[in-house]
Amino acid sequence: MKTQYMIRNGYKYALSAILAVAALTFSGCKKDFEKYNTDNTGIGNGKFQVGLIYPGIQAAIFGGEGDYQLNQNLNADCYSGYMMSPNPFRGNINNLNYSLVDGWNQNIFVTSYTNSFFAINAIAKAGTRTSQPDFWGVALILKVETMNRVTDKFGPVAYSAAGQTLMGTPYDSQQNIYKQFFLELDTAVTNLNTFIKANPGKTPFSQYDLVYGGDYTKWLKLANSLRLRLAMHIVKADAATAQAQAQKALDPANGGVLSVNADNAGISGGGTHNPLEVITTSWTDIALGAPIESYLVGYKDPRLAIYATPATDPRFAGQYKGIRIGSLVTAKPGYNGYSVLNSKTIVKSNSPMMMMTAAEVWFLKAEAALRGWTGAGDAQTNYTTGIQTSMDQWGVSGSTYINDGTSLPIAYVDPSNAANNSPAVSTITIKWDGGASNEQKLERIITQKWIAMFPEGQEAWTEYRRTGFPKLFPVVTNNSNGTIDSQIQIRRLAFPQNEYSTNGAEIAKAVQLLNGPDNGGTRLWWDVNKPNF
Repeated sequence: MKTQYMIRNGYKYALSAILAVAALTFSGCKKDFEKYNTDNTGIGNGKFQVGLIYPGIQAAIFGGEGDYQLNQNLNADCYSGYMMSPNPFRGNINNLNYSLVDGWNQNIFVTSYTNSFFAINAIAKAGTRTSQPDFWGVALILKVETMNRVTDKFGPVAYSAAGQTLMGTPYDSQQNIYKQFFLELDTAVTNLNTFIKANPGKTPFSQYDLVYGGDYTKWLKLANSLRLRLAMHIVKADAATAQAQAQKALDPANGGVLSVNADNAGISGGGTHNPLEVITTSWTDIALGAPIESYLVGYKDPRLAIYATPATDPRFAGQYKGIRIGSLVTAKPGYNGYSVLNSKTIVKSNSPMMMMTAAEVWFLKAEAALRGWTGAGDAQTNYTTGIQTSMDQWGVSGSTYINDGTSLPIAYVDPSNAANNSPAVSTITIKWDGGASNEQKLERIITQKWIAMFPEGQEAWTEYRRTGFPKLFPVVTNNSNGTIDSQIQIRRLAFPQNEYSTNGAEIAKAVQLLNGPDNGGTRLWWDVNKPNF
């Protein structure tokens, strides 16, 4: 791990310097964490060109390698089963064996509010809601995308009142946050649809857009697809709302959803780079997770060579070998010869950071069809289209794979420590089985969805918590002092300790909203402990 500040070199926009200063201040001085509830961007007076602020907001969703490592890589990316670090951070007492590191996890709050939330508040204060409703629609999509990542890590967070007070910022329940997400997406969809109909072919947002080059029809598809994703998140907590929101997303009158790879929502350009490339190659802080090895080797998945590089350790050179989460990692270079993410393909420096892909949406539609929701189509067709769309994304063939009804995930064997070995934890095959139970069908859908979303661990961890799929190897060493069940696995991150000292009364209310102790074993609102069907 390095000290890395998210200075966005390369932007051709004057305002990026202001955002960079804010990022530098909060990355380098964590004692100022309590200021997350203050608009410190210096741009809240409306005296700026609104478009200039957008590149920074988009880039901040993932951030530079320093922020990305703390905000996602050393939690969700590894909890999802995608990755594991060969670095024994803090003497092997860290997030990866459930000893949650407060100094790491508070960074999520700092960057999300200072680099994104308050910039979006500044856009609102500038009157953009009425003067440029199309720009405001994009801002709302970015707001939901950014803050969904925060609430799905912690649960209740400051949302409706964030930035309005200097002290005592109240938290919203996660249920109410999701309600606001859906309302904000309503506004975004209405605004973009209205603009598109009145101004066909016009792209006023193009010079500020790191995702779609100003194509509002694709932003509209992203808004609907994000609604579908969020609807599925809450299906066990509020089935009626989930169905209503999903059907709204799937209604063609609202603009459609991501369906082909040209629709994929990835952030690139404008001086950004893929942070996983540096974390993988320069820092050698991340490697392949054991579950990816188990599933992709067992399935003979042609995407494996795109996702990862073969091991270099002479004991098993040429094989694909991941690391099991919670392993007692020896000092570098003990595990450095294991497989890592492929820096020439999926995490090369200029490869986009994917927020959402068409493949994911096909799998969402497959589950929606399984639940009998209007507009979802046929579950099997959606499932096979999801696999093929992912294969097409990476330029490999999927026809043989889709029809493979025999290949199974393999057992995990760690050549460095037999204590980490485990038999395979799933017996699910690839080929669709129309006679299977809905639970088995869902395991197929989520397992293939998980493979297709790699390496976006945030959503993969959410889907694992929501459904229990794909089945993952449990943590080897659990240092949670009994607060996290090794079999159920970690459910959330604990609130930063700085909140207890600077926002004590409101954090106490937030814990009440959580309906459980403030630790990694407490389930979020949508994470309901009941069967999927």
